[in-house]
Amino acid sequence: MMPRSKTGPARTKAKSKAAKPAVGELLLEIGTEELPYQFIQPALRSLHSLTEQLLNEQRLTYGAVRTFGTPRRLTLSVSSLCDRQAAMTKETMGPSKAVAYDAAGQPTRAAVGFAAGQGVPVEELEVRQTPKGEYLFAVKRETGQPTASVLTELLPALIGKLSFPKSMTWNDTGARFGRPIRWLLALYAGKSVPFQIAGVRSGARTWGHRFLGPASRTTTQGLPVADLKSYLRTLEQHGVIPDQDRRRELILAQVEKLTKAAGGRPHRDEALLDQAVFTTECPHPLLGGFNPQYLSLPKEILMTSMKEHQGFFSVLRKDGTLLPAFVSVTNMKLANMKLIQAGNERVLAARLADARFFFDEDRKVRLADRVEKLKGITFHKKIGTVFEKQERVRQVTDRLATMFALDRETSRACARAAELCKADLTTGIVGEFPALQGIMGGEYAKHDGEADQVRQAIAEHYLPPSMEGDIPGSTAGKVLSLADRLDTIFTFFRVGLVPSGSEDPFALRRNALAVVRIALEGRLPLNLGEFHVYMSDLLDDKGFKPATTSSDPVDFLLERLRFYGRTIDGLRDDVMLAVLKSTPRSQLNLLTLYDKMNALQAITARPEFNPLTIGFKRAHRIVEKEKWEAEEINPSLFQHQSETELYKALEEARLQVPFSITQGDYTRALDGLVLLKPAIDAFFAGVMVNADDQGIRANRLSLLRMIDRLFLSFADLSEILVPGV
Repeated sequence: MMPRSKTGPARTKAKSKAAKPAVGELLLEIGTEELPYQFIQPALRSLHSLTEQLLNEQRLTYGAVRTFGTPRRLTLSVSSLCDRQAAMTKETMGPSKAVAYDAAGQPTRAAVGFAAGQGVPVEELEVRQTPKGEYLFAVKRETGQPTASVLTELLPALIGKLSFPKSMTWNDTGARFGRPIRWLLALYAGKSVPFQIAGVRSGARTWGHRFLGPASRTTTQGLPVADLKSYLRTLEQHGVIPDQDRRRELILAQVEKLTKAAGGRPHRDEALLDQAVFTTECPHPLLGGFNPQYLSLPKEILMTSMKEHQGFFSVLRKDGTLLPAFVSVTNMKLANMKLIQAGNERVLAARLADARFFFDEDRKVRLADRVEKLKGITFHKKIGTVFEKQERVRQVTDRLATMFALDRETSRACARAAELCKADLTTGIVGEFPALQGIMGGEYAKHDGEADQVRQAIAEHYLPPSMEGDIPGSTAGKVLSLADRLDTIFTFFRVGLVPSGSEDPFALRRNALAVVRIALEGRLPLNLGEFHVYMSDLLDDKGFKPATTSSDPVDFLLERLRFYGRTIDGLRDDVMLAVLKSTPRSQLNLLTLYDKMNALQAITARPEFNPLTIGFKRAHRIVEKEKWEAEEINPSLFQHQSETELYKALEEARLQVPFSITQGDYTRALDGLVLLKPAIDAFFAGVMVNADDQGIRANRLSLLRMIDRLFLSFADLSEILVPGV
C-alpha cells in the first residue's frame, strides 16, 4: 500500500497550540536538617538553572523563577507556569521513496525498519517532496500532558539532580542529599503535587523555626500553606525569614547600627556576611566586647580569630584601627540576650589568650632560625619539602629580578625575602590560623629587624588571593609572589600534576591567573618563553624528570591570559589568538602581548579594518599555498603602476611599523599597516599574480610575501573573523 503523498518543504520543528494556556504558581520547599552554610548558595544556583532546563525540556512555559534558602530549607517558586505541556508534532525524514517501496508499491525492509524505529505504523508514513526528491516522513503527534501530572515526575528528578560537596544517606532507601530530608512541600495552582523521596511524602505544610514562633499544635504538625505569599507570611510569623536577600539587608542594617553605637564601623567582609546570612533563619546581631589589653596584638590576629573561630564581625575606628568590640549574629532571640553576649565574650577571651601565647612564643625564635625546620614539612610527595621549594623560589626570584632589571637594593630585598618567606609556616600562630601565613611572616620579620622591603614582600607574597583581591603593593612583593606561583605551576606540570576538566586540586588555575594579574597590573615584563627555558634547566638540575604525559605550562598561562582579557577588558578571542599565533615563543612577554591585543581590538572598530583584513588574508593564503619564502624584489620587472605603488608603500611601512613595535607604540604600528590598504586593493585589482612569465610571477609573490611578513610581525590577521567572509 502506497503512503499518503504531501508536497512542501520538510519540517522538523515542534508546533505548539495557538491558544494561550491557563497558568498557576509552583512552590517547592525541601526541608532538611541544618545544611552547612557553604552548601546553600551553590545549591540555590543549581536549583534555579536545573528548573529552567527541565521545564524547557518538558515544553512548559513559565514566568519568573526564584529561589530562597536557609539552613533548614531550599525553596523554589515559579510564577505563571502553564497548566499543560505544549502539543508537539515531530517529523523525521527517512529513506527516499525509491528505496522505501518496490515496483508494486509495497514497503521494503527499509520502510518497515524506519517505521518501527520511529514507533509509527508503516501505513501512516508520508511521502514529501524535498529539494533532494521524494522522501518518507514519520509524523508523530504528541498531545501535551497536564502540568500537575508532569510535576509528579519532574520534581523528584529535579531534587535528585542537586549535588553538594559532601552528601549523606540517612535511611535504608540509599538516597543521598546534603543533609537528611525531613519534609517536602509541593504546590501547583494551590494543590498538592504528590511524590516521595527517601520515604518522605510531599504535602502542603512547612515547618517554622526550631525554637521561635507561637507555641501551638501547628508548630509540631506543620504549618498549612496555600501559595508563595502565604508561605512567606506564615514562616515569618513562626520565626523564619526565607528570603536570603532580606536577611542580608537586616543583618547589614543592624550591624551598622550596633557598631555606630559603639563609636565605630563594621569591617566589611563578604564571606563573613554570607556565613551570617546562611547560618540563620531569623538573624539577631548583638554587640560584644573583649579586654582592650589584646589590642597590643596585630589586628590581623584579632580579626582572624574573631572571624575564623567565631564568625564575629570586627569593629573599626575611623582610622582603621580596631575597637575592643565585635558583633555576632545569632539565630535566636531570648528575653535576656545578655546571656548569649556573655557566652560569646567568654569564648572569644579564651581564643585571644591562646593567640597571645602563640604570638609571644613565636617571637622568641627568629625567622632565619626557623628555615631549617622547613625540611620537615612536605610540600608534595612528588615535589619535595617546603625547604626545597623555598630554595627554588629564591633562585627564581633572582632570575626575575634580572629579567625585570631591578635596582640593586630591590634585588637584595627580593633575595632576602625569598630566603625567609615560608619560615612562618613553623610558627604556632600560623598553625592555629593558616589564613595568616605570609602576614605573620612579615610581622615577625619586622620584629627581627629585617628591612621594610623584606618585611612587606613576605607579608604580600600570597596576594592576590583571588580574581578580585589586591595584588602586592611593593615591587619586591610582586616579584616574590610571581616567583612562588611560577615555581608551583612549572614544578607541578613537570611531574604531570595538571588540572583536568573542572578538577584543579592544587589551585593551579588560580595561581596562573595571579601570575597574569601581577604581570599586567604591576607592569612587569614577564617573558614566558624565556622563563620556560630557565625553569626547564633549573628543574633538570634539581633532578625532576619530565612526566610522560606532561603538558605545556606556557600554554596554560596563556589560556589564563585570554581568560583575563575576556573577563576584564572584553577582548575578542579572535583578536587575542591573532596576536598569540604570530608571536615567536622567545618573545612571549605578557605585557607586550596584552598591549598588542588591546591596540588590535581598538583598531578593529575602524571601517577600513575589515577590508584590510580581507586583503591580507588573500595575500596570506597565496603565500601559504605556494610555500613562498623568497623576498627579493626587482622593481624593473613591474608591469603595472599598482606594483610600483605597493612596493613604495611597503618600503615606507617596513621602516615605520617595526620601529613602532620596538618602541611599544602599537597603535602607530597598526596605523602604518592600515595605510597599506589602498595599495593592496589596487594591486589585486590591477594584476594577476600567476602571470605566465615566471620572473614576473616570482616578483609578485615576493611582494605578497613582504606583505605577509610585515603583518605577521604584529598579528596574524587571518585569525580575525570578518562578517560575511
